[in-house]
Amino acid sequence: MTDSPDRPDEPEDSGIPPELEEVLRGLTGGQALDPQMLEMMRGMGLDQVDPQMLQMVAGQVQAMFAGADESGSVDVAAATDIARRTVAAKGDPSVAASIVSDTRQAVDVANLWLDAVTDVDHSGLVGRAWSRAEWVEATMPVWRELVDPIAVGVSDAMGAAITKQLGSLGEGGLPEGLVPPGTNPAALMGQMGPMLRRMQGSMFSLQLGQAVGTLADEVLTGCEVSLPLVAAPDVVLMPEAIAAFAEGLEIDVPQARLHLAVRESARTRLFHAVPWLAPQVLAAVRDYARDTTIDTDAIEEGLRSIDPTDADAMQQAIAGRLFAPEQSPAQKAALLRLETLLALVEGWVDVVTAAAVRAHLPQADALGEAVRRRRASGGPAEKTFAALVGLDLRPRRLRDAANLFAALEASGGATMRDAAWDHPDVAPDAADLDDPLGYVERQGAPSTSDMDAELDALLRGEAPGDSTDDRPGS
Repeated sequence: MTDSPDRPDEPEDSGIPPELEEVLRGLTGGQALDPQMLEMMRGMGLDQVDPQMLQMVAGQVQAMFAGADESGSVDVAAATDIARRTVAAKGDPSVAASIVSDTRQAVDVANLWLDAVTDVDHSGLVGRAWSRAEWVEATMPVWRELVDPIAVGVSDAMGAAITKQLGSLGEGGLPEGLVPPGTNPAALMGQMGPMLRRMQGSMFSLQLGQAVGTLADEVLTGCEVSLPLVAAPDVVLMPEAIAAFAEGLEIDVPQARLHLAVRESARTRLFHAVPWLAPQVLAAVRDYARDTTIDTDAIEEGLRSIDPTDADAMQQAIAGRLFAPEQSPAQKAALLRLETLLALVEGWVDVVTAAAVRAHLPQADALGEAVRRRRASGGPAEKTFAALVGLDLRPRRLRDAANLFAALEASGGATMRDAAWDHPDVAPDAADLDDPLGYVERQGAPSTSDMDAELDALLRGEAPGDSTDDRPGS
C-alpha cells in the first residue's frame, strides 16, 4: 500500500507548538508564518519548550499586545491600565462624601467671587472632587490624541532602524543559531515588521501610562497643566494633592481649596465660554507632534550594541535619543502659537484670580506666590512628557501675558480685559506680548461700530457730531 497523497486541507506541521504559532499569527495580523521564521524558532529550541510554561508565556504576550495597532499607535486601554496601576501603587483612596460636598461648595463660592470681577460665563459648571484614577480615566483620551503622532513616528523609525541594523550585520554578524543558514536578516525582519510595530506601540503606551499616572499624583486641579483635559461642566479639584499642598505651605486646607477652586473655575470658564480657544490649544500641540522629526541616526547608534529582541534593552538604548535636535519651521510656528496661548490662558487666570480672592482670603498672596513657584519649577511628570514628546508644557511668557491683561484692565476695566477673548483675530499674539501697551492702545481705539456711525453720518450729508454738537454759528 502506498502512502496517501497529501490533502490540501491539512496544514503542514510546522514543528512549532500550536500555542506559540497562535501567538505569532496574532502578532502578524493572522498571516501565514514565513518558513524562515519558523526555522528560526526551531533553531532557538522553542519547539522543545514545556507546553504548560509556553501557555503561560503566550498568555502574557497576548495580553501585552491585545488591541495593539500595527501602525504603532497608542493603545489607550493599555496606557490607562498602566496609569491606574501607577497611581494605585502610591495609594489612591476613594473621595469621601464630605470632601465631595466641601468641593462643590468651594466651587460655588469661587464662582460667586468670580462673578464680581468677570462677565465670562460660567452657567452650568459643577464642582467635582476626583481621585487620581478618575482623573486618569477622564484625561487619557485627550493625551492619546496629543501624543499619537509621536508614537506612530517613533514606531516607524524604530522598525527602519532595526531592519537597517540587522541588514548591515548580515548572517555572520548575528549569534549562531539565531537565524537559519543562508537567511537574510533584513528580509526576515520584513516578515516581523507588524510584530515590531506592535511592540513599539505597546512600549510607547507603557511610557504614556506611566507619565499620566505620575502626573495624576501631582496635579492639584483637572486642567492645571493649562490644557483643556477635562471638559465642562466639570470643575475638578484633587483633594489628596490639595491637602499635601496646603500642608507644605502650612496653610489651612479650606483656604487652599478655595484659592485653587477660583483658579480652576476661571480656567474652566475660559475654555467653556470661548469656543475657539480649546480647539486652537489642542491643534497647536498636535501640529507640533505631527511634524516631529525622529532622529533615526541616534536610534541606530543606540541599537548597535544591544539584542534587538530584548524590549527593555531597546527602550534603554533609545532613551533621550528620539528627537532631532533642530525643530522644523512648522514645529517652531506651532510652538510659538502654543506658548502664546498657554501664557494668555494662565496670565488671564492669574489676574482674574487675584482680583477675586483679594478681599476674601487672608493668605491669598502666599497662595498666589506658591502657585507661581510651583509652575516655574515644574515636576518630574512634566520632565517625563518633555522626554516623551519633546515638548515643554509650561507657559514661558506668563508674566508678559499677566502684565498685558492688567494693562487692559487698568485702561478699560474688566470689560476691556475680557474682550480680548471675543474673537481669535483680536486676541493678543506673540508680538503683542512684546508690546502690551501698543495692544492696549489699539484696543482702546474707536470701535468698528463707532466708525460705521461716523460714515453713516457723512453719507447723510451731516458733519461728524452734527446731531449732538450745537455749536454757535453753525
